[in-house]
Amino acid sequence: MLKCSKILVTLVIVSLIAFPVAAEDAIELKVGMIGLDTSHSIAFTKELNADSPAEEVAHCKVTIAYPYGSRDIESSYSRIPGYTEQMEEMGVKIAESIDEVLAEVDVVLLETNDGKPHLEQAIAVIDAGKPLFIDKPVSASLTDAIAIYRYADQKGVPVFTSSSLRYSKGAVEIRNGSIGKVHGAETFSPAHLEPSHPDLFWYGIHGVEALFTVMGVGCEEVVRVSTEDTDFVTGTWKGGRIGAFRGIRGYKGGYGGTAYGEKGMAEVGPYQGYRPLVVDIVAFFRTRKPPVDAKESLEIYAFMEAADESKRRGGIPISIAEVMKKASASVDKRIKQFQSK
Repeated sequence: MLKCSKILVTLVIVSLIAFPVAAEDAIELKVGMIGLDTSHSIAFTKELNADSPAEEVAHCKVTIAYPYGSRDIESSYSRIPGYTEQMEEMGVKIAESIDEVLAEVDVVLLETNDGKPHLEQAIAVIDAGKPLFIDKPVSASLTDAIAIYRYADQKGVPVFTSSSLRYSKGAVEIRNGSIGKVHGAETFSPAHLEPSHPDLFWYGIHGVEALFTVMGVGCEEVVRVSTEDTDFVTGTWKGGRIGAFRGIRGYKGGYGGTAYGEKGMAEVGPYQGYRPLVVDIVAFFRTRKPPVDAKESLEIYAFMEAADESKRRGGIPISIAEVMKKASASVDKRIKQFQSK
């Protein structure tokens, strides 16, 4: 009997060596979604809930969603009924509250297109201890963005935000060193405005995220020139590196840019769609390690806030340190405002 047991153990060990089980792949993650007022909700769910999902996103399925979402931005809330119906067709349960979502899931996609309620929504998720991806914009103010990351850090809950433009093919290659040290870059994207948000938060975030993907952190000062059809924002990075963003409104534009490195120039684009971002989100949910550092994400939003401040002051240079200090002053007050609810 003892001899048989030894043989059985040996066979089990051999089988595990020959056919290793990918532990992470074996774990089924239930994904909750908050906000059905953006096309991202549908696009992400189609990737995750496909009949035969790609290996990189397998075993990570959206099971329940709370529709709201914006209640006062018409271009957002008018889409909620249609997107809710599409989610139900994909087998996703529709919840009546965020609490109902949090009770049933392991991780959360905060997809609300309107950044104004993000802090309140994020605090609820963080209090529940769920890893959280926040779609762009991370919030409707730099203060709220800092508050989200500060509260998440205090509670030990991983948080990640990004535009899908971070995953443009050229941007990824440049970030990984294809042209050596980047001495400067120019990116462009649409920059439609929403009065309830700082100008670039709403749509300019795409091109700004691409800019920071290739330039990295270290921006110190921002200057903005703004007309009805165009924004042009120039940042000076530590060491004298220059990065610029062109926001396009009144004429046809796309997504892209050029980076200048020690080994030559390279295109920042082309845009590759949502899939690379979804792959990174799933990896984040499994490892709990954000692929974009909080410092970089907050500097992106400080860059855009500084651009707004430069416009308000007639185009003068505004330091990143100044806007961060001003926004940080009321962070604790904002957190307490929603903790008490």
